[in-house]
Amino acid sequence: MKILKIPVGGPSGSNSYLAWDDDKNAVIFDPGFPDPRFKQILEEEGLNLQKILLTHGHYDHIGGVKELKELTGAEIIIPEADKEFLTNPELNLGFVNSVPADRLVSEGDEIEIFPGYKLKVLETPGHTEGSACYLADDFLVSGDVLFNGSIGRTDFPGGSTAKMSQSLKRLMELDDNLPVLPGHGENTTIGYEKRYNPFIKMMTT
Repeated sequence: MKILKIPVGGPSGSNSYLAWDDDKNAVIFDPGFPDPRFKQILEEEGLNLQKILLTHGHYDHIGGVKELKELTGAEIIIPEADKEFLTNPELNLGFVNSVPADRLVSEGDEIEIFPGYKLKVLETPGHTEGSACYLADDFLVSGDVLFNGSIGRTDFPGGSTAKMSQSLKRLMELDDNLPVLPGHGENTTIGYEKRYNPFIKMMTT
Protein backbone atom coordinates (compact mmCIF):
# COMPACT_ATOMS: atom_id res chain seq x y z
CA MET A 1 0.00 0.00 0.00
CA LYS A 2 1.11 3.53 -0.76
CA ILE A 3 0.00 6.58 1.26
CA LEU A 4 0.40 10.09 -0.12
CA LYS A 5 -0.01 13.11 2.14
CA ILE A 6 -1.68 16.04 0.39
CA PRO A 7 -1.78 19.30 2.40
CA VAL A 8 -4.72 21.38 1.17
CA GLY A 9 -6.12 24.83 1.84
CA GLY A 10 -2.91 26.79 2.22
CA PRO A 11 -1.04 27.67 5.45
CA SER A 12 -4.14 27.30 7.62
CA GLY A 13 -5.33 24.20 5.80
CA SER A 14 -5.40 20.54 6.63
CA ASN A 15 -3.86 17.23 5.63
CA SER A 16 -5.55 14.82 3.27
CA TYR A 17 -4.21 11.30 2.79
CA LEU A 18 -4.68 9.30 -0.39
CA ALA A 19 -3.94 5.58 -0.06
CA TRP A 20 -3.97 2.84 -2.69
CA ASP A 21 -3.00 -0.77 -3.18
CA ASP A 22 -1.25 -2.65 -5.98
CA ASP A 23 -4.56 -3.17 -7.78
CA LYS A 24 -5.19 0.61 -7.90
CA ASN A 25 -8.02 0.55 -5.35
CA ALA A 26 -7.91 3.89 -3.52
CA VAL A 27 -9.35 5.67 -0.49
CA ILE A 28 -8.94 9.23 0.72
CA PHE A 29 -9.02 10.55 4.27
CA ASP A 30 -10.38 14.05 5.00
CA PRO A 31 -10.34 15.84 1.62
CA GLY A 32 -10.58 19.21 3.34
CA PHE A 33 -10.79 21.57 0.38
CA PRO A 34 -11.46 21.18 -3.35
CA ASP A 35 -8.05 20.68 -4.93
CA PRO A 36 -7.16 19.87 -8.56
CA ARG A 37 -4.39 17.57 -7.37
CA PHE A 38 -6.95 14.99 -6.27
CA LYS A 39 -8.22 14.46 -9.83
CA GLN A 40 -4.72 14.77 -11.27
CA ILE A 41 -3.23 12.07 -9.05
CA LEU A 42 -6.20 9.74 -9.52
CA GLU A 43 -5.85 10.01 -13.28
CA GLU A 44 -2.06 9.83 -13.40
CA GLU A 45 -1.92 6.75 -11.19
CA GLY A 46 -4.99 5.15 -12.76
CA LEU A 47 -6.70 4.88 -9.37
CA ASN A 48 -10.26 3.82 -8.59
CA LEU A 49 -11.35 5.93 -5.62
CA GLN A 50 -13.79 3.78 -3.68
CA LYS A 51 -14.10 5.41 -0.25
CA ILE A 52 -13.93 8.87 1.31
CA LEU A 53 -13.25 8.50 5.05
CA LEU A 54 -13.86 11.45 7.34
CA THR A 55 -12.56 11.78 10.89
CA HIS A 56 -15.09 14.51 11.74
CA GLY A 57 -17.27 17.11 10.09
CA HIS A 58 -15.52 20.48 10.20
CA TYR A 59 -15.26 22.42 6.94
CA ASP A 60 -11.50 22.01 6.62
CA HIS A 61 -11.91 18.23 6.53
CA ILE A 62 -15.02 17.89 4.34
CA GLY A 63 -14.67 20.75 1.84
CA GLY A 64 -13.57 18.51 -1.04
CA VAL A 65 -16.11 15.75 -0.45
CA LYS A 66 -18.82 16.90 -2.85
CA GLU A 67 -16.42 17.36 -5.75
CA LEU A 68 -14.85 13.92 -5.24
CA LYS A 69 -18.25 12.27 -4.86
CA GLU A 70 -19.40 13.77 -8.14
CA LEU A 71 -16.14 12.81 -9.85
CA THR A 72 -15.82 9.22 -8.64
CA GLY A 73 -19.02 8.10 -6.90
CA ALA A 74 -16.92 7.00 -3.92
CA GLU A 75 -18.67 5.94 -0.72
CA ILE A 76 -18.71 8.71 1.92
CA ILE A 77 -18.05 7.45 5.45
CA ILE A 78 -18.33 9.60 8.59
CA PRO A 79 -18.75 8.95 12.34
CA GLU A 80 -22.45 8.79 13.14
CA ALA A 81 -22.42 11.62 15.70
CA ASP A 82 -21.06 14.04 13.08
CA LYS A 83 -23.37 13.06 10.22
CA GLU A 84 -25.28 16.36 10.24
CA PHE A 85 -22.06 18.34 9.75
CA LEU A 86 -21.92 17.35 6.10
CA THR A 87 -25.03 19.32 5.21
CA ASN A 88 -25.32 21.88 8.03
CA PRO A 89 -23.04 24.94 7.62
CA GLU A 90 -23.74 26.09 11.18
CA LEU A 91 -22.18 22.89 12.46
CA ASN A 92 -19.26 22.54 10.07
CA LEU A 93 -18.07 26.12 10.77
CA GLY A 94 -17.37 27.00 7.18
CA PHE A 95 -20.59 27.43 5.21
CA VAL A 96 -19.85 24.17 3.43
CA ASN A 97 -22.85 22.45 1.86
CA SER A 98 -21.68 18.96 1.04
CA VAL A 99 -23.62 15.76 0.39
CA PRO A 100 -24.98 13.22 2.89
CA ALA A 101 -22.94 10.26 4.01
CA ASP A 102 -23.39 6.84 2.47
CA ARG A 103 -22.26 5.02 5.60
CA LEU A 104 -22.16 5.94 9.27
CA VAL A 105 -19.62 4.30 11.57
CA SER A 106 -19.11 4.05 15.30
CA GLU A 107 -16.84 2.49 17.90
CA GLY A 108 -15.36 -0.86 16.91
CA ASP A 109 -16.63 -0.89 13.33
CA GLU A 110 -14.26 -2.32 10.76
CA ILE A 111 -13.87 -0.88 7.28
CA GLU A 112 -12.29 -3.00 4.56
CA ILE A 113 -10.51 -0.39 2.47
CA PHE A 114 -8.73 -2.94 0.28
CA PRO A 115 -9.24 -6.70 -0.11
CA GLY A 116 -8.04 -8.23 3.15
CA TYR A 117 -7.00 -4.86 4.63
CA LYS A 118 -9.20 -3.39 7.33
CA LEU A 119 -9.29 -0.28 9.50
CA LYS A 120 -10.86 -0.12 12.94
CA VAL A 121 -12.93 2.86 14.06
CA LEU A 122 -11.93 4.38 17.41
CA GLU A 123 -14.39 6.90 18.83
CA THR A 124 -12.30 9.78 20.18
CA PRO A 125 -14.64 12.68 21.06
CA GLY A 126 -13.41 15.99 22.37
CA HIS A 127 -12.78 18.08 19.27
CA THR A 128 -16.31 17.27 18.13
CA GLU A 129 -18.78 14.83 19.64
CA GLY A 130 -18.25 12.47 16.74
CA SER A 131 -14.49 12.76 16.25
CA ALA A 132 -12.96 9.40 15.43
CA CYS A 133 -9.60 7.95 14.48
CA TYR A 134 -8.97 5.19 11.94
CA LEU A 135 -6.57 2.52 13.17
CA ALA A 136 -4.67 0.19 10.87
CA ASP A 137 -1.96 -2.30 11.77
CA ASP A 138 0.72 0.14 10.65
CA PHE A 139 -0.71 3.66 11.02
CA LEU A 140 -3.32 5.82 12.75
CA VAL A 141 -5.27 8.61 11.06
CA SER A 142 -5.91 10.93 14.01
CA GLY A 143 -7.87 13.81 12.47
CA ASP A 144 -7.98 16.76 14.85
CA VAL A 145 -7.53 14.77 18.04
CA LEU A 146 -3.74 14.37 18.17
CA PHE A 147 -1.11 16.48 16.41
CA ASN A 148 2.68 16.60 16.44
CA GLY A 149 3.30 18.49 19.69
CA SER A 150 -0.29 19.57 20.13
CA ILE A 151 -3.94 18.47 20.27
CA GLY A 152 -7.23 19.57 18.77
CA ARG A 153 -9.28 22.48 20.07
CA THR A 154 -12.18 21.77 22.41
CA ASP A 155 -13.93 25.15 22.30
CA PHE A 156 -16.04 24.56 19.19
CA PRO A 157 -19.68 23.40 19.45
CA GLY A 158 -19.70 19.79 20.58
CA GLY A 159 -16.17 20.00 21.96
CA SER A 160 -15.29 18.80 25.44
CA THR A 161 -12.03 19.04 27.35
CA ALA A 162 -13.02 16.13 29.59
CA LYS A 163 -13.79 13.89 26.62
CA MET A 164 -10.61 14.97 24.86
CA SER A 165 -8.62 13.94 27.91
CA GLN A 166 -10.17 10.47 27.85
CA SER A 167 -9.59 10.14 24.12
CA LEU A 168 -5.93 11.08 24.45
CA LYS A 169 -5.45 8.59 27.27
CA ARG A 170 -6.84 5.93 25.01
CA LEU A 171 -4.52 6.81 22.14
CA MET A 172 -1.51 6.77 24.46
CA GLU A 173 -2.23 3.09 25.11
CA LEU A 174 -1.40 2.27 21.50
CA ASP A 175 2.04 1.02 20.43
CA ASP A 176 4.78 3.62 20.81
CA ASN A 177 6.08 2.92 17.31
CA LEU A 178 2.71 3.46 15.62
CA PRO A 179 2.92 6.24 12.99
CA VAL A 180 0.32 8.98 13.43
CA LEU A 181 -1.08 10.81 10.40
CA PRO A 182 -2.66 13.98 11.84
CA GLY A 183 -5.21 16.38 10.39
CA HIS A 184 -2.74 19.28 10.56
CA GLY A 185 1.02 19.56 10.73
CA GLU A 186 3.79 16.98 10.52
CA ASN A 187 3.46 13.25 11.04
CA THR A 188 4.53 11.75 14.33
CA THR A 189 4.37 8.58 16.44
CA ILE A 190 2.54 7.66 19.61
CA GLY A 191 5.83 7.31 21.48
CA TYR A 192 7.08 10.72 20.41
CA GLU A 193 3.88 12.37 21.66
CA LYS A 194 4.10 10.52 24.97
CA ARG A 195 7.57 11.92 25.52
CA TYR A 196 7.39 15.43 24.11
CA ASN A 197 3.81 16.65 23.71
CA PRO A 198 3.11 19.06 26.61
CA PHE A 199 -0.65 18.74 26.19
CA ILE A 200 -0.47 14.99 26.63
CA LYS A 201 1.39 15.45 29.90
CA MET A 202 -1.20 17.97 31.15
CA MET A 203 -4.30 16.08 30.08
CA THR A 204 -3.46 12.44 30.75
CA THR A 205 -1.87 12.61 34.21
